[in-house]
Amino acid sequence: MSNVVNLRAVRKAHKRACREVEAQANRAKFGRTKGEKLREQQEADRAARLLDGAKREDR
Repeated sequence: MSNVVNLRAVRKAHKRACREVEAQANRAKFGRTKGEKLREQQEADRAARLLDGAKREDR
């Protein structure tokens, strides 16, 4: 014989699992400290200055 499955409980468990996956993605996307954000911005600015300094002038 097979076991009786409560579909409501299965739906709730599935919804919980989906929310956890979304939460992990958001933590990876938005969960940076102020220092990490600042360092990344400074690196991007430095790379932009380096690239602009290597450009040749048009005649």
